[in-house]
Amino acid sequence: MLCMRSAHVLVSFQFADKVGLIETAVMMAAPMSWRRLVYTPTLTGVFTRILDRLFRTRDRRRGSSVLLLAPLLAEADPSPLPVFRSPGSTGVQDTDGLRARFRWMAEHVPAFRVPGTHIHILTSPDQFYHTMKARIKTAKRRVVMASLYLGTGPLEQELVDCMQEALERSQEGDNPDLQVSILLDYTRGSRGKTNSRTMLLPLLQQYSSQMRVSLYHTPDLRGLLRLLVPQRFNETIGVQHIKAYLFDDDLIISGANLSDSYFTNRQDRYVLLENCGEVADFFSDLVGAVGDVSLQLQTDNSVSMMYGMVHPYRGNRDDFSASARQHIMEVVNTAHARQHIAESERLVRESDGEEGGKEDTWVFPLVQMKPLGIQVDEQVTQRLLTDAGPGATVFLTSGYFNLTRAYMSLVLGVGADYRILTASPEVNGFFGAKGIAGEIPAAYIHIARQFYSKVCQLGQQERVHLHEYHRAQWTFHAKGLWYYLRGQVRPCLTLIGSPNFGYRSVHRDLEAQIAIVTENQVLQTQLQEEQEMLYQRSTEVSSSTFQQPDRHVKLWVKLLTPLIKNFF
Repeated sequence: MLCMRSAHVLVSFQFADKVGLIETAVMMAAPMSWRRLVYTPTLTGVFTRILDRLFRTRDRRRGSSVLLLAPLLAEADPSPLPVFRSPGSTGVQDTDGLRARFRWMAEHVPAFRVPGTHIHILTSPDQFYHTMKARIKTAKRRVVMASLYLGTGPLEQELVDCMQEALERSQEGDNPDLQVSILLDYTRGSRGKTNSRTMLLPLLQQYSSQMRVSLYHTPDLRGLLRLLVPQRFNETIGVQHIKAYLFDDDLIISGANLSDSYFTNRQDRYVLLENCGEVADFFSDLVGAVGDVSLQLQTDNSVSMMYGMVHPYRGNRDDFSASARQHIMEVVNTAHARQHIAESERLVRESDGEEGGKEDTWVFPLVQMKPLGIQVDEQVTQRLLTDAGPGATVFLTSGYFNLTRAYMSLVLGVGADYRILTASPEVNGFFGAKGIAGEIPAAYIHIARQFYSKVCQLGQQERVHLHEYHRAQWTFHAKGLWYYLRGQVRPCLTLIGSPNFGYRSVHRDLEAQIAIVTENQVLQTQLQEEQEMLYQRSTEVSSSTFQQPDRHVKLWVKLLTPLIKNFF
């Protein structure tokens, strides 16, 4: 009933990839009577605590679809998972034994050795866009692209045209084995009359034997809930959020979607791995596995499941999750076993006196798919934050600053120095939007102020610093971290990919990123320059920041924020 009443309200937002998340939360949780409340700090604090307790629930895996609404309103961070530790971990921060320091990752996920000279940091939306176009045109065996959605503008059409050009050449005999595989989210990719599906349909119709379009549908959007939630808002339940773009043996990992703003003036992060066949194979297999458990776009614009696969919303929810988990983890476990054997053989050769190669860099793929019972990225991220001891420095960035309770407790605990970068209100994707949507940046101001207040209460101002990114006519979407060991001027590790360190990334969406650990000083310098480039456009937050007139947060926004912050 709540959703049916909400369906009559429509708010237009600036950026489509976050539209449904906030609109639904606002409509579900914003009674007009709050505007008439009298402001007092005590009332705000008491009401916020009441709301936190009232809506603190856990995700429901069973029961009716109506019960699935409860997690949408919940502030439901579970207790941090037990952190797995390898024997002999001392926490000493120095550059000796870098391989040994992070070997624990290889115990849990595949570890790919690559030359650091094969990894390049891209720095701008334009560079990201033109690199993709050039690689698509020259691809001979495969083009694999995973994103939340494909936009419908002229820049996106140019990207599709590049695929068509490559497929045309393949049929002329230049590269007859070329296969193109696209993985998008079903709800986001199907929205509107003109959408991601209609953009790709002509290619699918013309090159059906070489083209595959998979549309992942979350198993949590089903039954009555699927009928009640309008199309514009249904992505709130969970989406395919992986951003991986692969061309033969070259791979781009990013947080950027395939949409015009991400090609022009929306700052993100992007890393290009050239001629890294094993890493490319892994992500090709990963995207393929997710594609196998997704709906397949047909040439008549209908969708169907592959034979023998459990349907995500018509089949049993637990059966789908178990089947999908097995299918996806088979890719992870097979690669893990293969790399473990290869590493063991390499160590034997080194012990026999053979010289090692130039693979001075390790790439660890981290997958997070909590609806399917996969939480590797969450475990690794918690371990990294736990092991980041005094003397180390972590630069952490998120376009939508809203740490989970587990991550926040690790940041605020005694340990490394933190420099956290987030969007200032004017580069937030919702800045300047009409109606209630225009108050979304204020919600982030409120979350940032609460975090900064907690830092001050704990006396951690010298260790934990909050920064805001500024850039006229741009928006900010960068995410990830850079890890500096004690006394080092360059980072030895970075996390880069789709996760935002927020509730949705951990609990609702399909996410993937890579941890890059490198001894290569040129690559370390690239990472340092990338980090400095982003932070140079920022200012540090202080208590005076929140006293500025443009940082005023209305009472109803403060009261509403606990209800909607799990959508970010």
